[in-house]
Amino acid sequence: MGRWMPLLSVALGLLAALLTCCYAEENYCFASRAKSCSKCLQSGIGCAYCPDENFNGPRCDLYENIKAHGCSAKTIITAESRMSIDRAQAIDMNLAQSQVYPQLVSMSFLPGEERQMDVEVFAPTKGPLDLYILMDFSNSMADDLDNLKSMGGELARLVRELSDDYTIGFGKFVDKVVEPQTDMRETKLRQPWPNSDPPFSFQNVITLTNNVSFFTSELREEKISGNLDAPEGGFDAILQAAVCKSQIGWRSESTHLLVFSTESAFHYEADGANVLSGILPRNDEKCHLAPNGTYLLYKEQDYPSIPTLVRVLGANNIIPIFAVTNHSYTYYQKLKEYFPIAEVGLLQEDSSNIIEVMRVAFASIRSKMSIRAEDRPKAFEAQFLSTSGVVSEFGNFNVKPGEIGRFRMKLKAHRQIEDNPVCGLPSNENEGTIRVKPSTFNNAVNVKASVHCPTCECEKTSIPNAPRCHGNGNLVCGKCQCRDDWLGAFCNCTKAPSDTVTSMCKGPGMDEPCSGRGDCQACGICACYNPEQYEGPYCQYDRTQCQRYGGFLCNDRGSCIMEKCACADGWEGDACECPKSNQTCLDSKGGICNGWGKCVCGRCECQSSSLAMTSTCEPNFQFQLGACEDRRQCVQCQAWKTGEKKDEEECKKCPFKITMVDELRKPKEVIDSCSFRDEDDDCTYQYTVHHSNDPNVKEMEVEVLKKKDCPAASLLWLLPLLLFLLLLLALLLLCCWKYCACCKTCCQSCLALLPCCKRGRMVGFKEDEYLLRQSLLTSDHLDTPMVRTGPPKGTDVVRWKVTDNVHRGANHPQALIKPNPKELIQYPVSLRLNRKFSENLSRRESKDAEQLRKDVGDNLNEMYKHIPGAQKVQNTSFRMQRNAGKRQDYTIMDTVLPAPRSSYADIVKLTEKNVQSGNIHNLKVVPGYYTVATDREAAGAVEFQEGVESVDVHVPLFVKDEDDDKKKLQVEAVDVPLGIAEIGKRFVNITIIKEHASSIFSFLQPAYTYSRQDGVANIPISREIIEDGRTQVMYRTRDLTAKDKKDYLTVEGDLNYGPGETQKTVPVRLLELTEKDGLLEDKQVKQFVMDLSNPRQGAKLGRYPRTTVTIADQPEPSVMMFKKSTQSFNTSDPTYTIPVVRTRSTDIPATVKWRTQKAKRFNLSGPLKFNPGELEKDIVIDPSAHPGPIQPESFQLELFDPSSNASVGERNTTTVNVTNVMAPTQIGYVSQKAASPGAFLPEPGNPKARATGPRDIHLTWDPPPGNPTGYKVKYWIYGDPENDAQVLDVKSPQAELTELYPCCDYEMRVCAYNIVGDGYETDIIPCKTMEDAPGEPGRLAFNVISPTVTQLSWAEPAETNGNITAYEVIYTPTDDEMKPVGAAKKVKIDNPKKRMLLIENLQNAQTYQYKVRAKNSVGWGPFRDATINLASQPARPLSIPIIPDIPIVDAEAGDEYDSYLMYSNEVLKSPTGSKTPSVSGDDYMMNGKWDQNFLFPGGSGTRNLSTSSSPMSTLSSNYRGAGGSFVTDTTTTTYLSGAGSPYRQDMVRGGTHTTDVIMRKRSENRGYTDENIRDSIVMGELSSKFPDLDARLTPGVPDTPNRLVFSALGPTALKVSWQEPHCERDILGYCVLYQLLNGGEVKKINLTTPAENSVIIQDLLPNHSYLFKVKAQSQEGWGPEREGVITIESAVDPKSPLSPMPGSPFTLSTPSAPGPLVFTALSPDSLQLSWEKPRKPNGDILGYVVTCEPLHGGGDLRSFQVNGDSSETSLTVQNLTENVPYKFKVQARTTQGFGPEREGIITIESQDGSALSQYSNQSMTRREVFHLPTEVNTRTNVSHTMVNDPYFSEGMMMTTQHTETSGVLTRQVTKEVVQRSVMGGTTVTKKLFYDS
Repeated sequence: MGRWMPLLSVALGLLAALLTCCYAEENYCFASRAKSCSKCLQSGIGCAYCPDENFNGPRCDLYENIKAHGCSAKTIITAESRMSIDRAQAIDMNLAQSQVYPQLVSMSFLPGEERQMDVEVFAPTKGPLDLYILMDFSNSMADDLDNLKSMGGELARLVRELSDDYTIGFGKFVDKVVEPQTDMRETKLRQPWPNSDPPFSFQNVITLTNNVSFFTSELREEKISGNLDAPEGGFDAILQAAVCKSQIGWRSESTHLLVFSTESAFHYEADGANVLSGILPRNDEKCHLAPNGTYLLYKEQDYPSIPTLVRVLGANNIIPIFAVTNHSYTYYQKLKEYFPIAEVGLLQEDSSNIIEVMRVAFASIRSKMSIRAEDRPKAFEAQFLSTSGVVSEFGNFNVKPGEIGRFRMKLKAHRQIEDNPVCGLPSNENEGTIRVKPSTFNNAVNVKASVHCPTCECEKTSIPNAPRCHGNGNLVCGKCQCRDDWLGAFCNCTKAPSDTVTSMCKGPGMDEPCSGRGDCQACGICACYNPEQYEGPYCQYDRTQCQRYGGFLCNDRGSCIMEKCACADGWEGDACECPKSNQTCLDSKGGICNGWGKCVCGRCECQSSSLAMTSTCEPNFQFQLGACEDRRQCVQCQAWKTGEKKDEEECKKCPFKITMVDELRKPKEVIDSCSFRDEDDDCTYQYTVHHSNDPNVKEMEVEVLKKKDCPAASLLWLLPLLLFLLLLLALLLLCCWKYCACCKTCCQSCLALLPCCKRGRMVGFKEDEYLLRQSLLTSDHLDTPMVRTGPPKGTDVVRWKVTDNVHRGANHPQALIKPNPKELIQYPVSLRLNRKFSENLSRRESKDAEQLRKDVGDNLNEMYKHIPGAQKVQNTSFRMQRNAGKRQDYTIMDTVLPAPRSSYADIVKLTEKNVQSGNIHNLKVVPGYYTVATDREAAGAVEFQEGVESVDVHVPLFVKDEDDDKKKLQVEAVDVPLGIAEIGKRFVNITIIKEHASSIFSFLQPAYTYSRQDGVANIPISREIIEDGRTQVMYRTRDLTAKDKKDYLTVEGDLNYGPGETQKTVPVRLLELTEKDGLLEDKQVKQFVMDLSNPRQGAKLGRYPRTTVTIADQPEPSVMMFKKSTQSFNTSDPTYTIPVVRTRSTDIPATVKWRTQKAKRFNLSGPLKFNPGELEKDIVIDPSAHPGPIQPESFQLELFDPSSNASVGERNTTTVNVTNVMAPTQIGYVSQKAASPGAFLPEPGNPKARATGPRDIHLTWDPPPGNPTGYKVKYWIYGDPENDAQVLDVKSPQAELTELYPCCDYEMRVCAYNIVGDGYETDIIPCKTMEDAPGEPGRLAFNVISPTVTQLSWAEPAETNGNITAYEVIYTPTDDEMKPVGAAKKVKIDNPKKRMLLIENLQNAQTYQYKVRAKNSVGWGPFRDATINLASQPARPLSIPIIPDIPIVDAEAGDEYDSYLMYSNEVLKSPTGSKTPSVSGDDYMMNGKWDQNFLFPGGSGTRNLSTSSSPMSTLSSNYRGAGGSFVTDTTTTTYLSGAGSPYRQDMVRGGTHTTDVIMRKRSENRGYTDENIRDSIVMGELSSKFPDLDARLTPGVPDTPNRLVFSALGPTALKVSWQEPHCERDILGYCVLYQLLNGGEVKKINLTTPAENSVIIQDLLPNHSYLFKVKAQSQEGWGPEREGVITIESAVDPKSPLSPMPGSPFTLSTPSAPGPLVFTALSPDSLQLSWEKPRKPNGDILGYVVTCEPLHGGGDLRSFQVNGDSSETSLTVQNLTENVPYKFKVQARTTQGFGPEREGIITIESQDGSALSQYSNQSMTRREVFHLPTEVNTRTNVSHTMVNDPYFSEGMMMTTQHTETSGVLTRQVTKEVVQRSVMGGTTVTKKLFYDS
């Protein structure tokens, strides 16, 4: 018995857990597994403990659960909290001071408990008021001060209006009296301006007083002062005015207002450190005023930060009012958002309206009330609600002065903080007095709040040696506590021999103790290795093996107990997949499945029906024709016995009965209101369809209006008489026909009026055919006239249709491609509104157009909602149409309807039906006109009104890029549904011809550089002749940074080319610099552009229709050098040709001299002259022209004495080696058939290579003597082995090398061959391909400042293909369908290192598309685009609103760059932000690698660098101490040949495929960007040097390789690159492994050379995902792997899915992980995490699983469920700890299971950190890791911008500040020599500093 007692107790415990598992989700009592009664009660509110010693269930659980398990209610121990109101004095409204009720409350809370309390507040109508005016006294405010002096009386009247008990004070400020804020010359320190006071920081001039006369007289004595820089030191003044209570005179019972008046921006924290003043200590937030009121420590401490001001003003109950001018209004508007209550008023330039600004601000402040909970302990959270229970934000409490305001406070005690019980916190964190008060009050409700941590009395009265515990333990609260070595639930077990114990741990049929999942301990008790996974007395149950639903264990609606799902309350099923509730099966009437089905597992299973059903088995009429159309025939037959079912038998088949009523229900009460015309009597009948009020009635009820709406009654009895008279008249007219020819026309007109003679009127198209040229089309529509002949009496409506590409036969390849009927396409729809057109409607932004657009959208959406799959209309515009008859002044509405392609017929039918009725819902339209189009057909109608003979049909032309060279459309007049006309000319054909150009005009290159000294820039314009003849083109110059009549003279005109002419030159005169410009340093590069336009006579523009001309003031010298350091010739060569090349400034002439040295037979020299444009010249030596035999020798040539505009490069000498004649060696491609040396052909002569494009080289040579059969050209990349060269066989002495890499060095050799074999080959011929346009920039990142301001940043293109010179940003407002709804704006950024842009004044709640592209010397590359609506982004009040020194653009400014592009240094700091502003500066890169080892001799700590991705989430990289080394200069690449290569060897070693690789080097130390890369993806953070993340690595083992880069070279070729990891030892090599993601052979590449940092792999499969792993090795072993998953997507042959289509595009894609994690700090202990939807999820997304855990342990794993599949999802995570790194993982839950994980590591670092953080840029630290399930781990970084922080070295600091605000440009460096000049109203001040 003793053996089985422990097992029995365990089994009973598991049974109890099984019974209570339904509460697993929220039962924290049971989950706490409390070991004592007190710990149980402290687990949270509602927890109870059962002390009954005979109770076998869970002792700690919810009260109801314990009671249900059999515990006696009398014995259950629970805990209660208390609340008492200690002081509650009623509000006295007669007392003129602020009051609150109640005044003192005591509350205790159980952990997790929440309490609410009603609070009353009272603000008197004219309560005590303290008004302190703080004014900027810089010289620019002189007129403002004068106006304020004259307003003393008005100011007094204002404060008397506001309060009967007031005081008023005055203070002034300028800035710190230090360099460079203040001019420190002695004379300027005495008097900076005439009649001014010396400069000062802040001074309290007038202490708060109620004597207005004294205030006015003192103010009149004040004089202005002055300083230098534009921002002022107002923050110093605000802080001192707030904390110096006694000196200022603030009263405790009054309302405190501070009016801050200035026209300038502000200095903020870290400006004291970043400017030359060198003030480093932070502001101590204490009062430092001298007796005369001046601020003393302005030199000793920094400016305060914005968070400091917010906190200090709030603590002192001071409300700021910023009265500022337009120059700085936007800055203070942003600043205002940080304060609970603040106001900003716009001053006039002279502050003459300051009194009015104060009055408006006071009124606004009084209308707001912000409630605060001050001094709140960490264990509590507070919310404030209106009396209706709605949570209110700052300023939402509308309490009027003189009335009692009421609100509700909700106070909650946390249950846990950081996964630690709240009862374990220090006392100061779980108890304290909370002051609840309005921000304008001093009085507050004092809430004494404490967390009640109960203890159990039974723990104090234990039973020692209790019989229940077999005398071996004490019975405490019904539970045994064993002593000594006794074990078990009842202390009845001791340690036994191991064999006995082992057998006790084996269950029936088990071979291993504890199922092999645990340790067998004493008494035969199994201790499972992982209790969270394994359970049971023998650990035999796995808690992960229960059934899953949707990928979730037990559908996440229950717990896995003993390998069976125990479902939570309300759920059932084997996987808890079925809700017990039938709520999801309720129909619109509250019934279950409408009575047509049954509710099974939360879903309706409907009976079979011919009708389409909704998910609740209700008829889905909207899915078919609509409720009206579906019942029309049955209503007609039952009510009126008419219609298609008027036959009685047919009518009986109707599934419903109608009800005739006198009045129909209102439209809001029914499903649909219907109206149709009865064809039998031309009357209109109406009815409604609605649900029955009786829930037992399943069919819809139809109520029909008894009365029809019929036209006026006709005189039917006159009909026979009229017919007789008409016949008689017809006979008379026919008789007169023969005798009166003059009456013929009149008779025809009369006949046409008769119904029997309607052939008298005809309609048809005017023309038979139209021939159009596509290049001349100005519209995508053609107005095609339709005419009407015959009597123009009455109205005719003609329906028409148009079909595209009718010239294609039925078997045409394009005709055989059937479109997808489910494809969502755009349907252009046009209607004529019953409204006259006005000019306002043509302006999209006008109010009339906006209102009409809304009305049209609402009504059309209401009509088209019956079309399945239709979306809302978009891009609505308005126009007029000429030649539209009497309706041409009515408004034509054009819109676009997105809908499935298969809905075309339904859309046409529905549109026509509503147009005929004249109403579309509530929108009035003109009957007889509509157009509905697709991308290949259209239908519509036009109307001929009475008297109209011609109208235009607005025919769409369907112009597309893929159109044939000659395509034909056919327009057909279909029928006349209204009117008597017949169709005459039915068809009209429209032919559109694509012309091919006869000539192509282009500039030769996209950019030129000319020197001012040249005086003229001759710009060549090339013409490529396709069809010879005469032609012309227009040219014109335009300013960029160079200005007309200042730098050059603009030109424009026409160039005429005669037959055969291919090039002409346009001269542009360049002007000399003026004296003023010559004195300025750091001048902007002067550029202008020349454009080609308007080509004529069939010509078009070519590759370079624009060229940029740079005016170089002092051109760089040309560099000339020998092409090669050695030259080889043999004694049989007739001449020695030694090439000399030159670079830079190649468009100017240059000369250099040369001479021979150490030659045996000659001593030669001479000049070498390069003409403009020449890049290479040859020195030719004829050895036979000199005496003596030609012998083998070596001599040198030297270049010297270059011209003044040139220099000699590093290869100024070359060695010439002359050898004897010998046979060609048997290497490379030399034939094996060689017989004798004399039979071989000599080498070809004069080989020359010229790059003709970025991927092409043209190679020419002279044929050698003899009769060569052909030539072989071999070429390879410089640095690759010559053995790997490709060979090209040609028959002529020239070759075209194609498909090369752009901007890459190549080497070539040529040899001739004949029947004998290959001849001698030439020396190496080098050539470099041209640059190409750059690729698209890296991922766009947005830092949302506000709904109208965003900071946009981007990364450098992966394929720069040269040096990036500029970026262009285009942003366009769009609608939901990505269609532009406004004008696009462009911003050009000429500094390529500034990859950020701050865009202000965007439209609120408007979606924008942002596009960025890069430019190099070739031109612009493709755009990278992204779309975002700022209003939909999560609010980030702590983000940095303005980043310094980045471009700022005003979205509402003009279109010229210079008019609205500026740079800003105004930065707003975040409370958890860094102590140093985030500055975007130069990138530090060497050879494509980030150099992160900056010298930092002044300290040894780690500094965080802000990146462009998000200021609130910054990456870390290390500054090193002195001695840090830079990265190496060379970058090498390993080339891996593909399948079938002769250099590949396959060896199977344990399943691993090993491939030998061959090294190659890249020229000029270029990185991977020089490859032929079409697409690139970067994975890995900027730096892996997180000092605390990889601490577990063995010293000397390499870190993870940095920045894994994938670059697509083709649909099956990929380049994988990485950066060298950090390692304390030398890197010995790398290992690259890759395999298919879904399994397969692992291929391994070992790189034994440390310099190799990339491989090229060419045997991949298209559209297959591969897993790559890269790791590094040192002497200490292998380091961790960097992993990445990548797919090359491309089009493949349908017949062979593994074969890519030749020439098809290809791109890279990553696996379907959620988008990059974005962290936003909300408070020191909470953050918001957001991410984007996976780009390619593996199924439909059901939600996300988010986990969070401390990076280094010490806390439990927290898990969050986020439901939904929105494009961007966010989650707020609370209860975090400062300075602790956390690891977050986000994983999508889809219908197919779980997708890959995205991982991020984040730290919220405290503001008051260590001394080192004071100087660091430390804000938040983030690493992102990209996980696949199980083993895939990839770290992703989307940032490429590093920060240039100031350097600190032994107390010395040197920085540069560049500010551009308010039109004043200042550049400050050191001591001064000031030059001042005025240019165009802009003041330019430069300070230059010189050291002796």
